[in-house]
Amino acid sequence: QIQLVESGGGLVQAGGSLKLSCVVSGFSIQQYQMAWYRQVPGKERELVAAITRYQTTEYTDSMKGRVAISRDNDKNTVFLQMNNLTPEDTAVYYCNGRITKVPWGQGTQVTVSS
Repeated sequence: QIQLVESGGGLVQAGGSLKLSCVVSGFSIQQYQMAWYRQVPGKERELVAAITRYQTTEYTDSMKGRVAISRDNDKNTVFLQMNNLTPEDTAVYYCNGRITKVPWGQGTQVTVSS
């Protein structure tokens, strides 16, 4: 059974940091581009960061310089390190494939207070 389990979110003050984790089960991420997305109520889910199997990364403009995506293929896990967070980063964060997607997990809530 394919499952994505995100964790690591929480409540932080502006300027703080969080590291999100996404443990994948049911398939090996090794050959896939993986990504983190976020969604605010009433808005579409948006791409935050992506990483290819060759470790090439891409980031949304609003978070460049403040986030770093990484992967551990042995642990079938994808990470998102977020620094210097702002209230505008408040959202539910999800991981999934960049191109090939599987059923979404429950996400992890990130709340940044001013």
